[in-house]
Amino acid sequence: MMPEMTIVYEDGQICVVIKPQGIDSERGMCEALKSMLSRDVYAVHRLDKDAAGLMVYALTQKSAAALCTQMSCGGFKKEYLAVLLGRMADQSGTLEDMLYHDRAKNKSYVVKRPRKGVKSAKLSYITLAEDVVRGRETSLVGVRLYTGRTHQIRVQFSSRGCPLAGDVRYGGKIPGVSLYLWSHKISFSHTLSGKQMSFVKLPSWDLPYDNECINRAFARLNDVQQ
Repeated sequence: MMPEMTIVYEDGQICVVIKPQGIDSERGMCEALKSMLSRDVYAVHRLDKDAAGLMVYALTQKSAAALCTQMSCGGFKKEYLAVLLGRMADQSGTLEDMLYHDRAKNKSYVVKRPRKGVKSAKLSYITLAEDVVRGRETSLVGVRLYTGRTHQIRVQFSSRGCPLAGDVRYGGKIPGVSLYLWSHKISFSHTLSGKQMSFVKLPSWDLPYDNECINRAFARLNDVQQ
C-alpha cells in the first residue's frame, strides 16, 4: 500500500508536497503525483527514502530547468530537523567533508582525500533541545544544507559519533524507532513569477520531541536566524 502524501500547494507550474517515509523521492513520488494530477511531474531534488517532509516538484520542463538553476546558484534553500543519538561537541557549527557514495552498497562515506566520485559536502546546524530516549542521550538539531549529497546529513553526523536516531544504516538503530529526519522548510523563487516562496511544515513526532517541544524549538530557530 502506498504511504499517504499531502499536497501543500499546486499551481500548474510547481507542486509542493509532504513526502511520507518509505517512498522513493524521485521515481516513486513522481509516479504517485502523476497519477494524482494526471500530468507529467519532474523531480528536481531528492530526499532519502526513509526521511519525510516538504519537497517541491516541477510540473513543466521549463519549471524543472528553472528550479535546477536555482539549486546550482544557491537560490534554493533547504532546512531540516533531525534527532541525534548523543550530543555534538559544539551547540552549533558548520560541517564540511568530502563524501564518497558507494552505489553498490548504497552507502556514503567521509573520506580524507579527493578521488574519482568524491564530492564536497557542507551543512550548518544548531542544537535546539536535548532529552533522553530509551535511556540514551539525544539532541534535536536544526540543519541547513548547502550541498545535496546522498545521505549527507546522516553520514556527516554519524562520522562525528552522533548518528540520527533510527538510522540503521549509519549506526543509529533503536528497536521500533524509524529515522528521525524531516524536511521542515524549503524556500525558492517561483519559476514563472519570480516571487519568493517559502513553505514550513513541522513534524508530528512522539515524546520527548512532540509537537510542543518542536514548536518551542522552531521558535528558537527563528529567533536565531533573524
